[in-house]
Amino acid sequence: MPAPAGPHGSPAAAEPAPGWGSVAAAAPTLVGDPADWATAPAPPAQHQPEHEQGPEQEPEPRPGAAGAPYPGHENPYGPETRHDRPGGDPADGHPGTPPGAPHENPYENGYDSPPPSGAAPGGKTCVACRAGHVDTDGYCEHCGHAQPRERDHVEEELGSVAAVSDRGLRHHRNEDSFAVSATALPDGSAATVAIVCDGVSSASRPDEASAAAAAAANEALLEALPRGAHPQEAMHEAILAAAAAVNALAPEVPGAQNAPACTLVGAVVSGGLLTIGWVGDSRAYWVPDDRAALPRRLTEDDSWAAQMVAAGLMGEAEAYADVRAHAITGWLGADAYDLEPHTAIFKPDHPGVVVVCTDGLWNYAESAREMAQVLPPDAAVRPLHSAQVLVGHALDGGGHDNITVAVVPFATQTEGEPGAAPEPGPAAAPEPEVEARPQV
Repeated sequence: MPAPAGPHGSPAAAEPAPGWGSVAAAAPTLVGDPADWATAPAPPAQHQPEHEQGPEQEPEPRPGAAGAPYPGHENPYGPETRHDRPGGDPADGHPGTPPGAPHENPYENGYDSPPPSGAAPGGKTCVACRAGHVDTDGYCEHCGHAQPRERDHVEEELGSVAAVSDRGLRHHRNEDSFAVSATALPDGSAATVAIVCDGVSSASRPDEASAAAAAAANEALLEALPRGAHPQEAMHEAILAAAAAVNALAPEVPGAQNAPACTLVGAVVSGGLLTIGWVGDSRAYWVPDDRAALPRRLTEDDSWAAQMVAAGLMGEAEAYADVRAHAITGWLGADAYDLEPHTAIFKPDHPGVVVVCTDGLWNYAESAREMAQVLPPDAAVRPLHSAQVLVGHALDGGGHDNITVAVVPFATQTEGEPGAAPEPGPAAAPEPEVEARPQV
């Protein structure tokens, strides 16, 4: 594994990053020479925030009898089905479905299904008993079960990009959020945007923080890209806009602690280029359509473990086994340290898929090779199904956290196509930005 970038995203070495779309170990991938970028001096070592995650917190108790699944998550995949298993004919149902099993959508919202005969007419029907009305407080009037909230499971497909977010099996609410969108560049070519945010659970109102950040970053990109802004500069400004939106949620009380906070990772596919931006430990992965080629991790975590590895104080296995491993050192929020958005721009030479996700997924497929093994081979043409499979993989693994993933296909462009511009140099930005080196 190549040496990771420093804790603040500074390049660890001047040698070119390993290539993608090719098994050649030294094919260049970054657009422009990283040496062209001014490198900001490393700030003092950051401390773990008071509100951030140290050892994994005990899950909040769920309603119902001991060992009973949370309402709305009553083994949605069936006792013998694993949705991360390949095989089967997609036309006959989801891959991994046992022969003879009914082909149903494991993510189907009970509110959208027709109620059984005898159910009370009008209003929402209980997803547990399928007979009673759901009152205004969200409980079934017949069996008393609390109903899934709107954000417990969310799916969206927009053209060639899709995203899925799920509460998981241990948390009482979904504190992740995402935004996917598409727009047109000045030359008429398409630009695709995916933003994924993870609320900091131990901060106040993390669900609001992630929603505000995803919406603000998406809106900023949709405003900047059509007017011709360089995608890397647009991503930098989008992260700053997201930070401002999260900061606005903090109480206007001097010295207030535990302000709303979240992480962010985003991807923009435009003009034959892939632009990545992030703050925190949410990640982006590159998975080539040709699975014989090397997949790559495109981001470096803002975390205690990453700092220890970058400083040479611990090996990767030792650092990530430590109880402090997932304590983040960068986040969006009013009590964050000086914000340093990380951005990088790449020009893949082969088609592939970008997986943008929170740690609720990558905890169960941490390396790029593991992510490539879980991602279905037809992800480029079935992004929503692929996102569902990835979420199913995390749920099958235990679903200890909220899970959010966006799948963004990338198709290479030939010269002469709209948007197929010559490889540009780094964008001018208000502050020096840094390049990241892909990680296996």
